[in-house]
Amino acid sequence: MIVTINKYLSLVKFAHTIFAMPFALTGFFIATTKTDHTFSWQSFVLVILCMVFARSAAMAFNRYLDADIDRKNPRTVNREIPRGVITEKNALTFVIVNCLLFISCTWFINLLCFILSPVALLVVLGYSYTKRFTALCHLVLGLGLSLAPVGAYLAVTGHFAVLPVLLSCLVLCWVSGFDIIYSLQDEDFDRSLSLNSIPAWLGKAGALHFSEVLHLVAGVLAIIIGIYGGFHWLYAIGALVFIVMLISQHLLVKPNDLSRVNIAFMTTNGIASVVFAVFAIADMFIIG
Repeated sequence: MIVTINKYLSLVKFAHTIFAMPFALTGFFIATTKTDHTFSWQSFVLVILCMVFARSAAMAFNRYLDADIDRKNPRTVNREIPRGVITEKNALTFVIVNCLLFISCTWFINLLCFILSPVALLVVLGYSYTKRFTALCHLVLGLGLSLAPVGAYLAVTGHFAVLPVLLSCLVLCWVSGFDIIYSLQDEDFDRSLSLNSIPAWLGKAGALHFSEVLHLVAGVLAIIIGIYGGFHWLYAIGALVFIVMLISQHLLVKPNDLSRVNIAFMTTNGIASVVFAVFAIADMFIIG
């Protein structure tokens, strides 16, 4: 049983939840500290479950849909489906189960979240198709993860607001930017199979410049959020670390040197998301 669970956790790269979950929690606590809505353990648990189920469905669907591609790519040939650790049928079943669990959780949150749940799934699952027809697939991935903070806010309040939308825009630019950096590894492979990506379209140097622009916008949004949201010095520390982590990615990765892509992808972005969220949430609770 434990071995089977570990296989599926590996399939969906559960550790990568560290990217979106902190921003979902930030959106949740914005709703409970900066509005007249109060904290609810039920809402808190349901938001976390929604995050886990939606992300698991999206990752497993990506692995299912890309199984034939992954078998041809030396970088991905050892993933669970190409190796036969998990069958395509079981992966698709896992996707369906997680989708149903996600929708079920939204039913217990509020009507708006329930109504929007198919839209959210359409975005996060639809990303897997985009590399087949547009180089802007990275932005669709960013859009999928950007639903986390605004979705968490909606779970508490039942309505949209500017601050969580700004936070979602930050996530969109941040994720799209680092996904472009990660995809530099597959530039030649993508071209060989006529798959679309920013590196395959613009080359490594052009892709890095594209990523720099996105991360510049993300950094500016971090500052705007601090001012618009009435945050204080604790938030400023978290935002500063976040911006430094964005800059460090572009110091680590060069067009002619991709040896530190994984450090730039996992380590710096993991630090960026966790530190940003911890200090933003601490600012809301300690200073108010």
